[in-house]
Amino acid sequence: MLGEMVIDGVDVPEDGTARDHAAELLSRVADGDQAAFARLYDLLAPRVFGLILRVLVDRSQSEEVLQEVFLEVWQSAGRFAPNKGQGRSWILTMAHRRAVDRVRASQASATRDVRAGLRDLDVAHDGVAEQVELKVEGQKVAGALSTLPEPQREAIVLAYYGGYSQSEIAVLVGAPLGTIKTRMRDGLSRLRTAMGVTA
Repeated sequence: MLGEMVIDGVDVPEDGTARDHAAELLSRVADGDQAAFARLYDLLAPRVFGLILRVLVDRSQSEEVLQEVFLEVWQSAGRFAPNKGQGRSWILTMAHRRAVDRVRASQASATRDVRAGLRDLDVAHDGVAEQVELKVEGQKVAGALSTLPEPQREAIVLAYYGGYSQSEIAVLVGAPLGTIKTRMRDGLSRLRTAMGVTA
């Protein structure tokens, strides 16, 4: 149809209103509709996998987390509240949380192994200290993100973890581009403050 486009399950017709297919499918998944679940998976799995891969880098771990995310979607679709955001955003946020949890678990295991190794060898490893420092910084960002109001967090997660442009985010969440820019500016400002970063 002329003037209509689809971005990750959201139809955007000529009149600018957005139809959230992911939310509609989630509603059917909550009722145990396996066909709706398969369609939801086909619709969003590539984007969800891309987000997870950006966080984890490791492809095999990312594939495992992707399966965990969609298992959680199947089990908890009934908890999705359409009045609080888009279906796609709900799933992407879930994926980001699971990916960060996996990083934290890996970090804890690696830190334990490093400490044990350092005790045994009594050797300083600058590279390991650097890696641990970077991962701790990642945890701070994830913690700071969780303190943001939902609209700001959604815009930032979609931009930085989902890879969307501000224009695409405006279409996806059904808000004017200026509003998205404001949400991102204010959200990033709050993140800087929460993390003690000065301009």
